[in-house]
Amino acid sequence: MPLVGLVDAAMLGHLPELRFLAGAALASVVFDYLFWSLNFLRMSTTGLTAQARGRGDQLEATQVLYRSLTLAAGLGLAVLLLHPLLRVLGFSLLQVTPDLAEPAADYFRGRIWGAPATLANFAFLGWYLGREESGRALAMTVTANLANIALNYVLIMRLGWAAFGAGVATACSQYLMLTVAFLLFRALGKSPPWNWRTILDRQSIVSLFRLNGDILVRTLFLTSALAAFTALSSRLGSTTLVVNTLLLRLMIFVAYFIDGSAFAVESLAGVFHGRRDPRGLRKLLGLALVSAEAVAMVFLAIFLAMPQRILSWLTSHQEVIEQGSALMPWLVPVLILGAPAFVYDGLFLGLTAGRRLRNAMFLSTAGVFLPLVVIAVMRGSNHGLWFALAAWMGARALTLAQGSRDLVHPKESPYAS
Repeated sequence: MPLVGLVDAAMLGHLPELRFLAGAALASVVFDYLFWSLNFLRMSTTGLTAQARGRGDQLEATQVLYRSLTLAAGLGLAVLLLHPLLRVLGFSLLQVTPDLAEPAADYFRGRIWGAPATLANFAFLGWYLGREESGRALAMTVTANLANIALNYVLIMRLGWAAFGAGVATACSQYLMLTVAFLLFRALGKSPPWNWRTILDRQSIVSLFRLNGDILVRTLFLTSALAAFTALSSRLGSTTLVVNTLLLRLMIFVAYFIDGSAFAVESLAGVFHGRRDPRGLRKLLGLALVSAEAVAMVFLAIFLAMPQRILSWLTSHQEVIEQGSALMPWLVPVLILGAPAFVYDGLFLGLTAGRRLRNAMFLSTAGVFLPLVVIAVMRGSNHGLWFALAAWMGARALTLAQGSRDLVHPKESPYAS
């Protein structure tokens, strides 16, 4: 999944002018904010599907997908209708400078039309993960990545569409990904009919929106923190913005490998919850935490061993490579502290404990990240921004671990809370 962002950054980073990458980086913040906020479509679908399977209710597991696809269609249509307002509002909040306005608008204009497919893909990915069919999720994402790489090369490097080409490539790859998702669904064989009365069951819809509401608030805080990090980086200059963008892309690249453990926890925690098996849940969590940290350390060893080589794959601008190499060590605390936070996210999503996720994210963002970011900006310190990001990851891990204690080690019933 993160190869989409890395490929965009790498091809734009090798163009003669940095403004194309910088503009696309700012515009992508709008999409990150929008799509990550709506990523509850994947998160809630995984947990609810896994729990239905744990209870042996295959019909309800399929209805979960139908409800999520219905919601995705409505939200996708709303995004397309409101996209001019979203662009103006997003660029205003990010304070896009005049020199970056054109490439940022080009990227936005090219990518926005992929919104309906992106949201529907969230629903399918969540459903396949909840069914423990990660191979189908892999087929979807491999299709999207290969298409994105090929289209990026043609549109950016051959046709010279620059930021607009990167946006169009991402949008088209999402529709191809959705096509594969539908074909894989059809390949499962006969499925329950699309029954609106069952899909719009009042109790199920209320439960879905209650869970989605908590996850939405949680994700808004998460995306706000990352958006603020990128937006404030731009205040320190275009070069700093590009450097931080590339390092964030590397962080997200590793985070997705760590999320292999987190996604497994989502799927299996929901099953253990349905079976009322807290002992299995504890074993699962312990294994996931160890594997997540191991993955983080392997990638960090590679990054620290050859920082300039890695950055040279993403850009040909020497000043970016030098500054990025100097800042690369900040990925150590960010990823070491972030790995357990990602796993605990998966645990709470699998147990559909959205309120605890929301509360932990609020405390970490408002109580730790925001004050440190304000201090960093007042001092004009990029190192201060990275310290705030690392501290935020640590606060997330601590608050989530504390909030999980009675779920993983119940005193009376397995899930009394």
